[in-house]
Amino acid sequence: MGGFLTTHALDTSRGTPAANLKIDFFEYINGRSNVICSLVTNADGRTDKPVLTEADFRFGSFELIFHVGDYFRQFEHRYGEHIFLDLVPVRFGMSENKHYHVPLLVSPFGYSTYRGS
Repeated sequence: MGGFLTTHALDTSRGTPAANLKIDFFEYINGRSNVICSLVTNADGRTDKPVLTEADFRFGSFELIFHVGDYFRQFEHRYGEHIFLDLVPVRFGMSENKHYHVPLLVSPFGYSTYRGS
């Protein structure tokens, strides 16, 4: 099995998957970013397909940009109009022919990520 990339997002403030969260995916080559795709999370906080499939997998430097400000604006009645986090970038490298999983745990005031499995 070759490498591939997946992601998911969890809203830790609500204790639910972060559904309908837009994610942009970029590759960095020679210091320049190239857009690969944009995805939106489903009801489970995951994308319907891998961010990068086995067929398209390659080594390099990449970035996922999570549009958490737009996500939290859906809940204005709870969080008000002032959004602390807007875009959350996660830049990472892939150098092994394995499954990379980059989850985002997010609240209106903080986030964390890690290399998952």
